[in-house]
Amino acid sequence: MIKMKLHIKLAEKRITQKQLAEDTGVRLPTISGYCTDNFKMLSREHLNIFCKYFNCNISDLIEFVEDEE
Repeated sequence: MIKMKLHIKLAEKRITQKQLAEDTGVRLPTISGYCTDNFKMLSREHLNIFCKYFNCNISDLIEFVEDEE
């Protein structure tokens, strides 16, 4: 399963989801979904925006976690 670590980057930078939405143009409900791992698709465009915004690598934003059986 793919998990987002966007909430960690927000905490490190001490900004809110709302501020990220305003700064990047990504809709707040989309950011909220990423932060709570409640998403079906990951947008390459959004990943690019977040990597530029946080000046980080994609591995800082997403990780693969084995599904529990």
